[in-house]
Amino acid sequence: MKRWLVSGLGVWLGSYFVEGIHYEANTTLLIVVLLLGLFSAVLKPILVFLALPFVVLTLGLGILFINALLYLLVGELVPGFEVVSFGAAFWGALWVTFLNLLFANWIGGNARRSFTVRSNGGGAKRPTRKVKAKDDVIDI
Repeated sequence: MKRWLVSGLGVWLGSYFVEGIHYEANTTLLIVVLLLGLFSAVLKPILVFLALPFVVLTLGLGILFINALLYLLVGELVPGFEVVSFGAAFWGALWVTFLNLLFANWIGGNARRSFTVRSNGGGAKRPTRKVKAKDDVIDI
């Protein structure tokens, strides 16, 4: 839910600040956000896999182009939401990406996780210890 709110804010700000992105009604904005979320969950991993050499060569910046393509696709599919060019789609997707990065902690994307490591090999029992996500080395 939080991710959709942030994405909705990003699409709204993109339509406000980027010339070439327009929507007619708030319900259209809701449909755009839902479709962007669906495309990001289903199509984006496939596109990233297919464009993996490009993404690696651009050091990850190729993902911004994939986001822009998805944004442009949503502009073609949703009546009442207009994206006039790839450039407008790129800047609109950049707004959404920037806000997702800005609110990542609130959304829950960078949650700290810990787990217990147990060693059963060698017959000797070793004490268990908590390992946090920031630990670099794990004793086994």
